[in-house]
This record gives sequence, C-alpha cells and structure tokens, in this order.
Amino acid sequence: MSLWKIAWRSIQQRGLASALTALSMALGVLLVVTVLSIHGVVAQSFRNNSSLGYNLIVGAKGGKLQLTLNTVYYLSQPVENIPYEYFLEFTGGDDRKNALQHSIRAQVHRAEWESVETATLLTADGISSIGGLLAQESLRAAAAEDHDLRRSGKFGMFSSLAIPLCLGDYFGQFRVVGTTPDLFNQLTFGPYDDQRYEFKEGRNFEHWNEANGYFEAVVGATVAREMKVTLGQQISPAHGDPEGEGHASQFTVVGILKPTGTPNDRAVFINMEGFYLMEDHAKPLAEDEEQAQQATGFGGIVGGFVAPEPAHDHDAHDHDDAPIEPLPVEQREVTAILLRTVNPMIAVGLPTTINEGPVAQCVLPIREITNLFSFIVAPIQAALLGITALVCVVSGISILVSIYNSMSDRKHEIAVMRALGASRGTVMTVILFESILLSVGGGMIGWIGAHSLMSLPIVSNTVEQRTGVPVGFTSFAPPIENLELFGLGPIIGSVPPELLLIPALLLLAVSVGFLPAMAAYRTDVAKSLGS
Repeated sequence: MSLWKIAWRSIQQRGLASALTALSMALGVLLVVTVLSIHGVVAQSFRNNSSLGYNLIVGAKGGKLQLTLNTVYYLSQPVENIPYEYFLEFTGGDDRKNALQHSIRAQVHRAEWESVETATLLTADGISSIGGLLAQESLRAAAAEDHDLRRSGKFGMFSSLAIPLCLGDYFGQFRVVGTTPDLFNQLTFGPYDDQRYEFKEGRNFEHWNEANGYFEAVVGATVAREMKVTLGQQISPAHGDPEGEGHASQFTVVGILKPTGTPNDRAVFINMEGFYLMEDHAKPLAEDEEQAQQATGFGGIVGGFVAPEPAHDHDAHDHDDAPIEPLPVEQREVTAILLRTVNPMIAVGLPTTINEGPVAQCVLPIREITNLFSFIVAPIQAALLGITALVCVVSGISILVSIYNSMSDRKHEIAVMRALGASRGTVMTVILFESILLSVGGGMIGWIGAHSLMSLPIVSNTVEQRTGVPVGFTSFAPPIENLELFGLGPIIGSVPPELLLIPALLLLAVSVGFLPAMAAYRTDVAKSLGS
C-alpha cells in the first residue's frame, strides 16, 4: 500500500475532525482567491479607463484629485466654476468668434462701432478737431476690441478637442452632465483608446432639434436599467442634490448608451444649452453688464431670436413659436474642460502655463488616478490580502493542532507500523502527507468555491454591468507583473498569483506538519506496544 493511501485512510478514520480542518483551509483560500479576483477586476477596469480620449482636465483652482474624481468619475462635488469665455480660449478662431456673437460684449462693441463710424463721418466734414481726435481714439479702441472678438483662443493652437462639462444637478442618485454632442461624437475610450460610444437605442442629442429644441438627453446604460428610463421619456433634473427640488424643465431622452464599463454608464448627459436655460444656472450679471445689456437691448429680441429670461425655467415646448436664444457668454460658466492636445508632448508643459494664471488649474487625470490607486486603493487591497493570508495561516495551525492532538491516540498505530518494518522516516512522511492532503485538498475546494461564486449569473452580470469586465469560472487574477498596484512590482514573469497558491499551500502544509511528524518520529515503539 502506498504512503499516500495510508495517509488518506488515516484522514478517513478521523473524518469529522479532518473535514472541519479542510473546511477552514477552504474558507481561507476562498477569501484569498476572492480578494485576488477583486483586484483583477479593479485593475482591468482601471486599464479600460486608462485611455479617456483626452489627456488634460482644466477646472477651477483647488484640489487636483477632487477635480479628477468629479470630472472623470462624477464623484465628489465641483470645486468651483470657470468663466465660459475662458473655455473659448481653447477653441479656434471661428468657434470663438461665433460663440462671442451671443455676448453682451459683442452687442456693446457693435453699438460703439456704429457710434464711432458716425463720429468719424462728422469729423470728416470738419465739425471739430477735438471731436476728430476723440473719434480716432475711439476707432483704435473699437478696432482692438474687434480684433479680440475675432481672434483664436490663446490655447487654441494646442488643442485638438475641447469639451465643456457643466455639473451640479442629479437624476435620482446619478449625476446630470451638461455638455456638447462632441462628447460622444469625438471622444473614444477603452484600453487602446479605439472604441467609440454606441447607442443601444436612439441617437446622440443635438445642439438644436426642431422637435425638442435644446432639451434633449442621453442616459448611460446603468441609469437606464436602474431608473427604468425608456426612449422618448421626459426627465427633470433635481438641482444641486439627489433630494433637491426638481427643475420644471423637462429633457426628452433621445438615446440610451450601450454598456461601456466607464463612469459614463452612471450619468445622464443633457444638451449644455438646455442646462444653462434652467433656473439658477445662469450666472448673475455684474452691474456694468446689466447696464450694457439694457442699453443695447440684448434682453429683448436680437437677430430674430427671443433672448431668454435667465431666472426662469423653460419647458421643452417653449420653442414652438420661435427658437430660444442661448444665454449670453457673460452668464455662462463651466465646471471643467476635457482637453485633448494636438501633441502628447504639449501636455507636459501646458499645465504649468495654465496653473500660473489666476483663473484655472490644469491636471493630468491619468497621473491623479494612478496616484489614487497607488496611495489609497492599493494599500487597502494589500491589507485585505494580508488578512486573508492570515486566515490561511490560522487554518494551517488548525491542521497542526488537529494532527498533533491525534498523535496520543495513534501511538499504538505508529508502533505497529514500526514493528511491521516501517522506518522512522516512513512514519514521518505519512504524517507530512496527511498535512499536505488536508492543506491542498482544502485549498482546491476553496479555489473551486471562489470561481464557482464568480460564475454565478447574479455576480458575473453585476460585475460586468458596473465595471465592463467579464468574469466567469475561468477568470484568473492578473499576472504578478501587473501587481504594481500592490507596490510589489515585477517578480517572476507573468505567473497568475492563484497558481502560486499551490507551492504556498505545500510549504504551509510541510511547515505545520513538521511538529506532529517529529512527534511520530520520536515515538517509543516498545512503550507504545506495551500500552
């Protein structure tokens, strides 16, 4: 009979104690594998979100991590807002010029230009030399203002894409994000930055739509599922808090995103123009701007459009008679700007230039996210792994106690084996084999249990919906070389850490089995047979 079979028969004789000991080891390994699997999901989700489609975030001065969490993950609260005209500094000449046409500043300039032209004509007739000097000075000032209104943004030559975000409202527990259609038309995502946003139903919202005006919305996959949102449904954001007062404005849902595994699954996106037209979203005008607005008539009918009343909610159907004029630039603010530079090298120096100014700060989101994982998430995960490893060690000690306590009852059995010709080394090996069978056998049960747990539909579907990472019975934790989030760095190639459990369990089994094995080795045969 082989020594393995003898060890197995010995385990069977102490069936209940052996089963409980193996079960404790199984639970320990189950916890270890579960923690490793959680780490794998988090790491994979991080890799999926490591390519955001943009490389810089511009926002109000404050905490860099808070700006990143608020902008990328829609967590925390906005630091502050920055003027809309500062956002225009990241656009080209035509975009900036067209946007500034809807500004009080441009209206004042047009009125002043007409006055200057009139004064110039009068002085040309020789009415007043002093008037001529004043007219020339006014002409130079008007020309400078005209040049400023028509120029490209100061950072426009460095930007290939700039997308504004306006935050502050909620739909249930989910953030409402005011933005432009470029968010889904231009941005990409995924580990290789090669995936485009697709719609499960419907389409992207438009800047202006004849049916819905400025009041169109797109919802993420998680929002649609949990809030039971359907295409064509009208939703009303709550102001400032999930439990806040709901706006009277209603946005028509025109699109539902396919699951992406990104934070965008848990957000509602509305047309930025509609966001500004909601109550309390217009920035109050300064006294001189109010006077200029009244003087130029910008608060009335301008250019064939009806200018909005800034402190009034607009229903989606207010545009039936005439299109609603967007808010003037002076009454707009943005929470953050998603910026993609024309060259990755520009992203190294541009933040310094922006940060030295008085208006905004610029952060590299990938750096902040990496720091978050390295300094906050990784230690927590390492602590959890350490705790679960200690559970395995305690389980190993229970194996030691179980076998060692059985030695007093097995002295006669060991003496008989010795009398039949078994050497001390053979007896010691049998005891070590028992420890290995209990340790490795319990570990295998725990491994199967952990992976069976991950393969349950309720678990695998929930994880995939929330993170975009598919998991199943054959899903392994990432290789050792990818465990840099634990601060371990590359160790031995690309070996999945779960496979390292086998030698670890063998080492643990030998360690805890050595003491009872030595007790068996030292058993006095004559004394044990005599008893």
